[in-house]
Order: sequence, then structure tokens, then C-alpha cells
Amino acid sequence: MGRPRPGRQLWQRLHLLSKPFARLERDPELEVTVDLAAQKLILPDRRSVEFPIDAFSKHCLLDGVDELGYILQEESAIAAYQARRELPVPTR
Repeated sequence: MGRPRPGRQLWQRLHLLSKPFARLERDPELEVTVDLAAQKLILPDRRSVEFPIDAFSKHCLLDGVDELGYILQEESAIAAYQARRELPVPTR
């Protein structure tokens, strides 16, 4: 038997959510908690399901910044790098 395909685990997680989401469609007042830091959806019956998110997107969402905001957070490190680097020597 081979290794499971990466998408299989995601489909298994989505299958676990099919009944709770059906309940949510019937009763939109039910609450689902999204715990981004833990990467979990907490369902009304207190079960939780993990979800994938890339590290950069997670960082930006948790810090409330976009790509430019992320770069601006690194402004001092960028300035330090620019101060350290050697300037090109003209060849003419």
C-alpha cells in the first residue's frame, strides 16, 4: 500500500464537517469558532477540526497586516542590511 495522497486528509476533515455544516445551513444562528492560532474550527458540539494555512498568511492575519504591512514591520532589519552591504564599485 502506498502513502496516502496529501489531499486525502483534507477530504477526511471536510467529511467530518459535512454534518455540522448541514446543521449550520438549517440554523444559521449556530456559532462556529475559528481559532486561527491553533488552526482549528470549533464546532457547536465542541468538536474541533484542524485546517491548513500557510505560515505567512497566518502571521499576517494574526498581526492584522497585509504584505506591505509585513514589510514595514521589518523596516529596521532592512535598514540594517542596507547599511551593511557593500555598494557596487564602478568598473569604468
